[in-house]
Amino acid sequence: MSDASAAPWPTGIKLKKAERILEITFDDGVSFALPAELLRVESPSAEVQGHGSAQKKTVPGKANVAIDTLEPVGNYAVRIVFDDGHDTGLFTWETLYRLGRDSEKIWTDYLAALARQGLSRD
Repeated sequence: MSDASAAPWPTGIKLKKAERILEITFDDGVSFALPAELLRVESPSAEVQGHGSAQKKTVPGKANVAIDTLEPVGNYAVRIVFDDGHDTGLFTWETLYRLGRDSEKIWTDYLAALARQGLSRD
């Protein structure tokens, strides 16, 4: 991103189905390999996020979830269709960038939430 106020813009998106990874490269040269499980449990859909931060749901049982397809949405997002039927979240470029940039903290927080609630990834 050449301008600090500019939103991240993808220069490459590749679905690696066998590895269950979405690879995305942005115009600032940063690349992320986002696991399908992380994308599914952090889906920007109302089903997962609720209608406010206090309503966010912890989604268990997605250790083996895969991505079936990617569907472009305008020039600002992609709809990810998961093999469990979930397809309602629109992943904007900003969301994908944030998930990549903050993935370690997001993942740690997710695992802690599973443990607190007595839930499992399997």
